[in-house]
Amino acid sequence: MTGVALAEELLLLAYDDETGRATMPRISLDLGMAAAVLVELALAGRIAYADGNLAVTDPTPTGEPIVDGVLDRMAAEAPHSPASWVQRLRHRLRDRILGDLVDRGVVRDVEETELGFIVVHRYPMVDPTVEQDTRRRLAEALTGGPAPDERTAALATLVAAVRMEPALGLDGDDARDVEKRLAEIAGGAGFSGTVSTEDSVVRPSVSLVVLALGQAVDAALGPRR
Repeated sequence: MTGVALAEELLLLAYDDETGRATMPRISLDLGMAAAVLVELALAGRIAYADGNLAVTDPTPTGEPIVDGVLDRMAAEAPHSPASWVQRLRHRLRDRILGDLVDRGVVRDVEETELGFIVVHRYPMVDPTVEQDTRRRLAEALTGGPAPDERTAALATLVAAVRMEPALGLDGDDARDVEKRLAEIAGGAGFSGTVSTEDSVVRPSVSLVVLALGQAVDAALGPRR
């Protein structure tokens, strides 16, 4: 596996570049990042969805430490439902991903003290190229560009599942249409159940995982307001 991980892309979209603070509820982002790591494993052909559960089909490491840590954990445990896995994996995942981004020079860790005793951390942007590429791909997919590839379609579906459309920074007609377009991308990729996995441009094995995880995250967050 090479390139930028989906969980990293999701996190960078959710953080303000200048303040280094998250712009969305913690629970939403944490569930989304857990789902993103699981989607990463599906894209790499390491897990599959069957009989209501996610299970390891190939324990071979991907070469990405955070992703491989999840793969090892899944291989050591019995299969669980997508809803169970995102809850099991979400704790402390954000800190590990932020630490990796700091080590690679994408963001920096700013430690501050509030109210004289509360230690907080901010993560302002250092190297914007990763996030810029993510936003470019999503913008092309959302504004009538070429049909998105598997990774971009999966990322768009996760963005919708965790309800972070405002973080995309679109305006005008594009902003008004973003929720509809995200649903269209998910449908065209077979991620929403509106298109059969056989007719999807995405591998059926990946479609099943993304569909199940999207539903699990959406259910965990409750009705949209």
